[in-house]
Amino acid sequence: MSNRVYVLAQFKPKAGQEEALFEVLKALEPDSLREEGCVQYMLTRQIDHPSASRNEFPIVFNEIWQSAEAWSAHGRRAQIQAFFATHVEADTGLVDDVMVTAYTDEGHQYDKPIY
Repeated sequence: MSNRVYVLAQFKPKAGQEEALFEVLKALEPDSLREEGCVQYMLTRQIDHPSASRNEFPIVFNEIWQSAEAWSAHGRRAQIQAFFATHVEADTGLVDDVMVTAYTDEGHQYDKPIY
């Protein structure tokens, strides 16, 4: 078990904007990978595969952070805040919808005493 945080940041681009959004997101990778506490920060695209279903979020960051604090610090960076302000919140942005989910590898009450 660890204190790591596993994050999926999924993006649904506006119609006709998938390529442009992918390039903007790809530009966030190098600096994010250098952040303290960043284990993985990988941009991926949805593919067709018989074992997988498709959804409306074809672009996904697969992130691993050493801790919740490291992930929070990432979200406070000017570059990340500017991306969300410009492409998610602004009407002129490239993103139609975003879904960010965080996970842990620790079980519920894994360290609870056994009686």
